[in-house]
Amino acid sequence: MKKILRSILLVLVMLNIIQAKTITVDYLVEFGVVGEIGVANAVLTQNENSYEIDIKLEATGIAKTLSGGREERHVSTGHIENGIMVSDMYQVIKSSGSKTTNKVYRIDHVNKTVTKEYQRWKRGVKVKDTNTTESYSKDDLLTLYFNLNSYVPNKKQSQDLLFTAIGAEKQNGSVTIHIPNSSELVEYKDILGKDGAWYAQAIINQDIFSSDKGELFLSIGEDGITKKAVLKDLIFFGDIRAIRL
Repeated sequence: MKKILRSILLVLVMLNIIQAKTITVDYLVEFGVVGEIGVANAVLTQNENSYEIDIKLEATGIAKTLSGGREERHVSTGHIENGIMVSDMYQVIKSSGSKTTNKVYRIDHVNKTVTKEYQRWKRGVKVKDTNTTESYSKDDLLTLYFNLNSYVPNKKQSQDLLFTAIGAEKQNGSVTIHIPNSSELVEYKDILGKDGAWYAQAIINQDIFSSDKGELFLSIGEDGITKKAVLKDLIFFGDIRAIRL
């Protein structure tokens, strides 16, 4: 169940929202024939100089019981450069039962360094507190996908784009985005529906997938907001779907 919930987060952080002053979007998360297993709320607040992205995930139903009331929160704050969001801080807070973890990535763009602070508590007692240095990038996992609308100017041309993102440690910071060709588009529309303005696939290199490359399919609307995301073929689990409400 924990692997399923981590996979849900991969779906949710990849929900791309266009730049605007304030946008709030809610998503329902479904798994196989089980149905609803989580809900998510994403808020983007932005002005000419700065932004904040705040995503909250909460397990529901049987997933909530099996995960010990799993909740996660991802927060990214930073500044704007030429209309693109640039991360200065990325934070991930997770809680499940008696356990809580907190990761904070602080980005120094002048020296091109990233410091990660990691803390873990169990039953209210801190059991781990470390500081490490991570690979540098201007994007974290949230800004990467929230910037996709700007990063992919030609959304109808088939192509593979390689990006880096802070927080994508299990895949060495790299994320590949594939824009389908005309023949592949048939499959994408069959999976996601035919009402998307454009379609993309993110390659997630994680060991929780049944193949070497995990497949996250995205359908993005005219307003730049993801309408539906499908995470394909988890080992023993099937597909996870995130649907905009």
